[in-house]
This record gives sequence, structure tokens and C-alpha cells, in this order.
Amino acid sequence: MEQQHRLTVKEALSRSGACLQRSGSVDRGLSLAEWTNSAGQAFYERPDHHTLSIYLDGGERVIREDKRLSGGAPGKLCLLPAEHKSQWHIGGPLRMFHLYVDPELLAYEALTSFDVDPRHIDLMDLTFCDDPAMAMIVRGGVLPLNWQEKSDRIALDAVCRLLIHRILKSHNRQTRQEAVRGGLSPSVRRRTADYIDANLEQALTLDRLAREAGLSTFHFAKMFRVSFGMPPHRYVAARRIEQAERLLRNRENSIAAVASACGFGSQSHFSKAFKATTGLPPGEWRSLP
Repeated sequence: MEQQHRLTVKEALSRSGACLQRSGSVDRGLSLAEWTNSAGQAFYERPDHHTLSIYLDGGERVIREDKRLSGGAPGKLCLLPAEHKSQWHIGGPLRMFHLYVDPELLAYEALTSFDVDPRHIDLMDLTFCDDPAMAMIVRGGVLPLNWQEKSDRIALDAVCRLLIHRILKSHNRQTRQEAVRGGLSPSVRRRTADYIDANLEQALTLDRLAREAGLSTFHFAKMFRVSFGMPPHRYVAARRIEQAERLLRNRENSIAAVASACGFGSQSHFSKAFKATTGLPPGEWRSLP
């Protein structure tokens, strides 16, 4: 007999009538979604991934029926481990953010960032809990980004992994964080900077840079900030604008070509980012004497 397909949370919500507003894939085993709903039932039957859910608007009329729990509201958090079962009644409008994490990715982060044996990962099953820091990361770090824009990929990767690290630190029953001291070695610092400059047109991610440096994402991000004085996504963004300025000085390069060469998925997104940094859109900047 063939094994019955287990629905992901995303598939279950789609079948329940919830409306997917946007979604994105950050890395293999790491994706996110923004949902709205107003009425209905949702059933999660042993999904093979972990789910972090944070209410953005509404949620007061949501009931977790299998535990007879209510108390949803903007900022409230639900953490649903892989293999869990739950049943939900939606009695009013809501908007929520979801982060979907493959257990293998969580295990890798637990081992490399917190020195936790993956066999000892024991995520709490949480419903309508308060975690203001995590809610702030989502509202201030995740939601403003364009999830499909490749120049935003490294920033999106960084904030999503920050959420994963907070899950492991605050909502796993066994976590020991390893201390991080000092920055990158001179050779790794130089290699990292060279790698970034050589791949500005690509959708760089924190995981990709960390692997190039031979470090976990957690340790790489901490050590990068010590070495460069800023987080990786800000450094990459600054290097992209510097590269754009060099390319714009050659008037044979179209603005669209410069945008593509610097890792921007569209000319409009490039123009917005360039103006935010220099104070002028690319065309006007190039016209300066």
C-alpha cells in the first residue's frame, strides 16, 4: 500500500480557503509565506516540517480546537513542530506570517551554532505565546523586504536565520550556545570580501557566504560584524551600490544592464536602492558633472 501523502501546512491552508498573499524560498528547507483568512477550519496532520506562525493583524477569534485554546492577537506566536497534529477554527479576519523550516536545516543550525546534538532537539509546541523580540524581527526585518528580489536575498536569509536561532535559544528545551569571540581571520576576511565582489550579480545568501568561509551561519554573521563593522547584508548592499557607481560612469552601460550586473532583479528596485543611498536616482547621478 502506498504511503498517504502528508500535507504541508501551506497545502493544508490552501485547501482550507486561506489566501496566500505572498511567499518566498530563502534556501533549501527554508521558506516563508504571508496569509490572510476570515473563516473556516484548518487541520494540520503531522507535517514534515516545523512552522513558526506570528499574527500580524486579527486572530482574536481563532481557536485551537484540539487544545481548546484561544487568545490570538497581533504579535502572538505559535510554534508547531514537525509531526504535530492540530485543528483550528477561524471565526474572524486575520493576517499572519509563516516560516517553514526543514528539520534537517534546524538540526544543522543547532549543531553548528549551539553545539546541540540534533537528536536532542525538542521544540516546544506553543500556541498564542508572547515573544516581542521575534515579532519585532518579523515586522521590522522580514516584512519590508521584497521576497522575490535577489538583491534582498542575503538580508532575507539573515533575518530568517535570526528567527531560527531564537527558536533554538528560547523555544527548544535543550540549547547551549557557544561563545563567539573575535572576528574573521585576515585570510578569511580577504577571501570573503573577494568572493562578495566577484558575485555581486548573484543572489547571495548568508548560508552561501558562511560555507565559503567554512563557518556556521551563526558564527559567520557574528564574526563578520566584528571584522567589517556591519552585518553581511549591509556590506553587500553597500558594495552593490559602489559597483553601480563605477559602472554608471561608463555611459555605454544602460541603467538596466547596471542593475542586473549588480544583483538587482529589476531596474525599479535598483533605482530605489540607489537613490536611498546616494540621494539621487541613477540617471540624475550619472548626469552630474
